[in-house]
Amino acid sequence: MNFALTEEQTAVRDLAEQIFTGTVTVDRVKEIEASDDRIDRALWRELADANLLGIALPEEHGGSGLGLTETALVLEQQGRVVAPVPYWATVVLGALPVAAFGTPAQQQALLPGVVAGDVCLSAALAESGVNDPNAPGTVAVADGDHWRIDGVKPAVPAGHLADRILVPATTADGPAVFLVDPTAPGVSRERAVTTDRGIVAHCTFAGAPAERLGGDAHRGERVVAALVDRALVGLCALQLGVCEAAVRQAAEYTSGRFQFGKPLSAFQGSQIRGADAYIDTEAIRVTMLQAAWMLDTGRAATADVLVAKWWAAEAGQRVVHHVQHLHGGMGADVEYPVHRYFLWGKQIEDTLGGASATLARLGRTLAAQAHA
Repeated sequence: MNFALTEEQTAVRDLAEQIFTGTVTVDRVKEIEASDDRIDRALWRELADANLLGIALPEEHGGSGLGLTETALVLEQQGRVVAPVPYWATVVLGALPVAAFGTPAQQQALLPGVVAGDVCLSAALAESGVNDPNAPGTVAVADGDHWRIDGVKPAVPAGHLADRILVPATTADGPAVFLVDPTAPGVSRERAVTTDRGIVAHCTFAGAPAERLGGDAHRGERVVAALVDRALVGLCALQLGVCEAAVRQAAEYTSGRFQFGKPLSAFQGSQIRGADAYIDTEAIRVTMLQAAWMLDTGRAATADVLVAKWWAAEAGQRVVHHVQHLHGGMGADVEYPVHRYFLWGKQIEDTLGGASATLARLGRTLAAQAHA
């Protein structure tokens, strides 16, 4: 398969790289991590001005009309500098599903604001009590022409800032996705700090007013599946950028650090770890691009998405571990830049399912396809 980027995709990648590397420094990340919201608003404005927030959104709403692959290229560049902005939450979890399944009114209400950098979106994909078979989950009940939601959704990315949250819930007719205003009555948000030093919100819904995404025009199972598939590909793209930059830092460090009169990179143990990390990173790249391309072309892609997420989780954590070990004692210094890549790698590894959970889901998916 030819994984070469088109000229348009190369231009998107290069523009994103220019903005992220030109704006994000280690000191800048430290400054943002010490702030209340932990969002680099100046960088967010630059991304909006370059129309990278609307890269895959419809042109009629101010976007560029490209696809998930181009969005992934932007996420890759974000991961390379571990930039603290809610790109994955707003664009992948929020704007793309609204663009694909929202009513014209919902799209007009939200998408132009996303493109302009004025609206932050997210989705609540984790379920409280997921390992408890007796947990009621999140339920939506019709209230005349409107809906009300009850339930708890933990760890909503950028949930403390989101203007709307996409909430999957169970209805009398099956699953559906709802748009919820987190400032509305019946919604409470509790902040929590994540492994990568970001902030999420644990959201509780008690009769919260909600609006069904797309009205009754789409089957809920299809919307939820599409939302999860795209969310996982976005995570894989972030992990690719994290691993790329981490491996590069390890190469530079081991080439400049000498022991017994030779650089660490000259020793076989260092070479083997570095080579393994590079191979794992490239495996993340090709499986992510394969999954993104299949989704962009309308193919059934869930199995390919899960393969990509398994590589991002299993190989991704191997890469950040290798890199930290190659830095020796410096790798354990929480103030040293490489430590952030370790934290981001671990956060992405377990978000929406770690390697074992993803492998189990892949097995169920393949078994279902075999019996279809």
